[in-house]
Amino acid sequence: MIRSLYTSISGMITQEAKQNVITNNLANANTVGFKSDDLSIRRFNDVLIENYDKKVGDKNVKNVIGSLSQGSKIDSVNTNFTQGMLQTTDKPTDFAIEGSGFFVVQRNDGAGNGQYYTRDGHFHLNSQGILVNDSGDTVMARNLQTGELGPINVGNGKLVTDVNGNMSINGTRLYKLYTVDFANYGQLTKVGDNLYQGNNPTENNALVKQNSLERSNVSVINEMTNMITTMRSFETNQKIIQSLDETLSKLVNEVGSVR
Repeated sequence: MIRSLYTSISGMITQEAKQNVITNNLANANTVGFKSDDLSIRRFNDVLIENYDKKVGDKNVKNVIGSLSQGSKIDSVNTNFTQGMLQTTDKPTDFAIEGSGFFVVQRNDGAGNGQYYTRDGHFHLNSQGILVNDSGDTVMARNLQTGELGPINVGNGKLVTDVNGNMSINGTRLYKLYTVDFANYGQLTKVGDNLYQGNNPTENNALVKQNSLERSNVSVINEMTNMITTMRSFETNQKIIQSLDETLSKLVNEVGSVR
């Protein structure tokens, strides 16, 4: 019976974690370029149930009755990188990638974190005329004259970008948006601010659309359905624990008592 309590509690813990993932998805349903997460759950290794009631000759031998589940546990949180819908805007500093690839930003926080990757192309110009994201991180591009990576200095000029990411300022082509891709998206880790970290990025020629943003790929209807299912599962485990607790209480206080 005590084992049953552990099994039910493990179910409540995993369902609570799944609820947190669903809540985060819903909270970011309108976040530009956000990719939804899903929590994978797996069970602990089953335990064999055995006794020695079986007799062979004059000896009791081990008899395997069956197996008993020890509950569930969190396996991993997986990100869904499918394309979100593209939405047209009227801002020349808004960008979206159609297909695979990520924008690259540089965070200069003194911690040596270096480059981060994002699908969020909601950029703007800072006070120095440099293209940055909403967190103030510098958007990276390749200088077409020197070939070096660096910031995009738009100043007060007119910014025009073609589908290949080539950026012209006041009619002069100066930069190419630096976009990368990964052979395995499973290695990417969310680090907050709609950014990812990952190893071994490869520069790619992503299809870039100016005056556009990629919407979140969160399906609100699916997430609400998952939330209801998760809540019901949590409540079921909760009721089982209450029932076991009442049974244990009777066992301790009533069974075997002298009247």
